[in-house]
Amino acid sequence: MTSYKLVMPEHMNQYGVLFGGNLLKWIDETAWMAVSIDYPGSRFVTIGMDRVEFKKGVTGGSILRFEIVRQRVGTTSVTYAAEVHRREMHKSEEVLIFTTDITFVRVDESGEKAPICPG
Repeated sequence: MTSYKLVMPEHMNQYGVLFGGNLLKWIDETAWMAVSIDYPGSRFVTIGMDRVEFKKGVTGGSILRFEIVRQRVGTTSVTYAAEVHRREMHKSEEVLIFTTDITFVRVDESGEKAPICPG
């Protein structure tokens, strides 16, 4: 799944670059949309990201491209690889700024783990 986000002034930290918490939120949201599309009708919650390492800063007006690809499917969990690329205003090249694996677990109505149905 591919998604895009425009970085606006309200997304910045006190130093004028993207607040890392916003990037993590967008990755979580985008990956959750991917798992929800892959397994319609199922409930998934995030259980973790394997690493958080910001490789490059992001300035306002940049466009971020999120690439989310399913990697592993277990009995109750599924893991996606997430890559985020930055394109700055008035530039044509993209730069990889963040990678992680994000894992979701399927839960039932009471919040208990549930088996994943083939998607």
